[in-house]
Amino acid sequence: MAGEQKATSSKDDTTKMQVDPAPKDAKDTTPTLTPAEEIRANLVLIERAVSTLEPRFTARVLRSLTTLRKRLDAAALSEAVRGAFSKDGPVRQALLAYIPTTGTEATVASMDVDSGASTAPGATPAKGSIPAEPSPESEVYLRLLIILHLLDKASVAKGKELAHETVDKIQQWNRRSLDAIAAKVYFYLGRLYEMDNNVDATTNGVNGIKKAGELAEIRPLLLAAQRTASLRHDDELQATLINLLLRNYLHYNLYQQADKLVSKTKFPDSAGNAQLSRYLYYLGRIRAVQLSYTEAHTHLQQAIRRAPNAALAPGFYQTVHKLFLVVELLMGDIPERSLFRHPVLKGALGSYLKIVQAVRTGDLAQFQSALQAYTPQFTQDGTYTLILRLRHNVIKTGVRSLSIAYSRISLKDICLKLHLDSEEDAEYIVGKAVRDGVIDARVDHGKGWMESWRRGEGQSGRGDLYESAEPREAFGKRIGFCLELHNESVKAMRYPLNTHRKDLATAAEAREREKELAKEIVEGEHDDDDDPGSLPDF
Repeated sequence: MAGEQKATSSKDDTTKMQVDPAPKDAKDTTPTLTPAEEIRANLVLIERAVSTLEPRFTARVLRSLTTLRKRLDAAALSEAVRGAFSKDGPVRQALLAYIPTTGTEATVASMDVDSGASTAPGATPAKGSIPAEPSPESEVYLRLLIILHLLDKASVAKGKELAHETVDKIQQWNRRSLDAIAAKVYFYLGRLYEMDNNVDATTNGVNGIKKAGELAEIRPLLLAAQRTASLRHDDELQATLINLLLRNYLHYNLYQQADKLVSKTKFPDSAGNAQLSRYLYYLGRIRAVQLSYTEAHTHLQQAIRRAPNAALAPGFYQTVHKLFLVVELLMGDIPERSLFRHPVLKGALGSYLKIVQAVRTGDLAQFQSALQAYTPQFTQDGTYTLILRLRHNVIKTGVRSLSIAYSRISLKDICLKLHLDSEEDAEYIVGKAVRDGVIDARVDHGKGWMESWRRGEGQSGRGDLYESAEPREAFGKRIGFCLELHNESVKAMRYPLNTHRKDLATAAEAREREKELAKEIVEGEHDDDDDPGSLPDF
């Protein structure tokens, strides 16, 4: 009977489990918020961040800014502004004036109701609701959304006007809870000036008028804001403003001013990876122009590692790699072939692949043809002047190939093969390559040829491989690699916590045993000479 009852109970449990299965599509049934509802939810989070002094809620709102921007429209913004501010309020009317209206929105505006009437003057708003008059942080957030909408709709003039008005309000309020949102406002203010500058440049180019762009006009405002942010230790805003100033300087090729800004300021350590990767890219670009290729290579490599995913930010990923390839070529290295097969970089690096092939083979004619064919693209990318420096690398590679292929070759043949202007140029180039250690050869000016280093000739004056610098360089690389491996291994070592306490206890016990043994020896208890049992048997 007990077995039958047990079986029956288990059968009932199985039946219950079959009757109430877990829903498979639980995630699909979750309702999707409309843009207006999402804005309202973000405003609630911002109000909570202000009341609880918790910046993580504001950070959560700003993280969703990119996805919300794709769904923004005029109707959602109008609904959010009307729901946040009381009717006929000055802020409400000012913000609605920047939002483009349609026939449907005009009908909604005529049927508008006062949103603040539902809350009594002395009543406290319910949890999860927005007060009748939101905080300055909520107002700045709504202004930021309107700026993004105007930016996407190419309404640059209205966007600049609203952004300047927002910046003035931020400086007037002077609240630390506004710092994170203020950084975004300054960033998009700089973006609006860039778009306006591009429009002016295009218009002036069509009309044949050369006019200085308006991008330089924002520089005093950014410098003043950067000084203020530095005094207030506002790391997020300071990182954004430093990057905006560096971008402004580099736009006008003011590399000396940009280098002074880098030397006089300290980039915040707590800045996000997005701002840090931008800063490292600008720093690498400055160092590349200053001929510090090793330092520029290091900065660009760190920028690539710190940058967002290639699928999320393909433009920045391509821009950094273009400069990275040119710097790597200037250092004398050849980039890997797999880099040009990357799905995001394959189309953008097509012109740079021609340059790399010319540098690798030392073909000066191929280099000149590729440079002439893609000059507009290189100028637009800002790498044209750096690529012009690669001409010497191409010639060095060609001279190295000729020194390996020929034991003796005339300067006239070198001039023809490398497409140089004269034999004197070929002689100077070969002499400089010999002095720099690029090739092991000598130039015979009287006979007019270059005689390469031939190995294995003993007493003929040229010697073998071990009389050259190759063994020393190879051993130097090996020793450097071993030292670096040792240092990295030491840094990577981990030790369990409080392990030294066991050693201390063991040492203390050993000292106690030594003291006891010494005391016993002094008292004569363990004297080996007095112990008859220890004598050997005869």
